[in-house]
Amino acid sequence: MKQPTFFEGAVLGLLASLVGSSGYSALISIFHADFSLRILVALLSFAYLLYLISRSRERIGRISTVSVWLVIAASAWFLPLPWPIYVLLHLGLIWLVRTLYFHAGFLAALADLGLLALGGLAALWALSQSNSLFLALWCFFLVQALFIVIPKQFYPFSRVQPHSEDSQDTFQQAYRNAQAAVRKLSSL
Repeated sequence: MKQPTFFEGAVLGLLASLVGSSGYSALISIFHADFSLRILVALLSFAYLLYLISRSRERIGRISTVSVWLVIAASAWFLPLPWPIYVLLHLGLIWLVRTLYFHAGFLAALADLGLLALGGLAALWALSQSNSLFLALWCFFLVQALFIVIPKQFYPFSRVQPHSEDSQDTFQQAYRNAQAAVRKLSSL
């Protein structure tokens, strides 16, 4: 399975923005604004979670991840959480899933958290400037499409890269050759 691309993320963001803004317009005619936004956040968050899981190479824990997300989201739905806490909870769930399925190191997870925060700030800025839910969602998901440029695991303060299995095998072979040479020299 291919890794997600930026273009794919941008198209997903455009679709999520279109569905989200038109869905909100339909929901606001039936429900209260706060309730409609909560439905919208939960559905978009769940759809993004399913997208992430479907694009991941990891096969283990998918059902558990979806189950845990459903339990946490249902708990948040029934608790009288303030609106910002509710949104932050869903953003945290997105971060957790991306960290578990796409990143291997602490710094990569931290960079992803920063990207998520940047996306949230971009969405708030777009909403405050244009008062458009479509633009706010578009800005958020467009920034989130950049998560693919975060290396799976990186070491920004070290010039030494982690060893891969190939380099470990090469090292072991060189080590055995060196030991054989030392034995041969010592027997002379």
